[in-house]
Amino acid sequence: MRRILLISNSTQHGSGYLEHCAENVREFLGDAVERVLFVPYALHDLDGYASVAREGVGKIGYALDSIHTTADPRSAVAEAEAIFIGGGNTFRLLNRLYELDLLAPIRERVAASIPYIGTSAGSNVACLSIKTTNDMPIVYPPSFDALQLVPIQLNPHFIDPAPGSLHMGETRETRIREFHEMSDDVVVALREGAMLRVEGDATRLLGIDGAVVFKRGEPRTDVEPGSDLSSLMSC
Repeated sequence: MRRILLISNSTQHGSGYLEHCAENVREFLGDAVERVLFVPYALHDLDGYASVAREGVGKIGYALDSIHTTADPRSAVAEAEAIFIGGGNTFRLLNRLYELDLLAPIRERVAASIPYIGTSAGSNVACLSIKTTNDMPIVYPPSFDALQLVPIQLNPHFIDPAPGSLHMGETRETRIREFHEMSDDVVVALREGAMLRVEGDATRLLGIDGAVVFKRGEPRTDVEPGSDLSSLMSC
């Protein structure tokens, strides 16, 4: 049974790394996990990123090993108790996962029921593709196809225009509608502080804010924390 926690953001305004979702992470990982394998490839400074993540995860009660310090990343995935992929640039992250041939090993481990946690870019790569990321394509991965742990697309950090804004550029919703001109895939747009918890096919929206579900040719659906989104896992 797949166990997946997809978080919009790792840092909430006014709090430290993972503080806003610490209870969710703790409840998700439980007592069976002692060490978490961290994947920092979305950022350039791997050592610095791993240090931040180690402190944040440590405060929740778990030890953290960063995959970039291992001689054999595939073996590290095979031996991991839990996998945590952090945020940053989604294109850089996915490109590195392809370079190290890590997509299939991660899929296999998640299929074997080890917990997977993603934040921001780490949540994007859990989906069918990274086509609904907000990031700039600073590198070009071999494909936009991602881990495909869930049969949907995510758009983390979703925001609506501020009331009264005079900005005439494209909104996030406009960009998602453009995606649906080319695809039927459901997009779940997570606001800051929102997350999806997947247990098998059961999926629930958690966190301190809601989300918006976009389907091709249909009006948007705003959903609040606690909503059951299990139907999206069979789309």
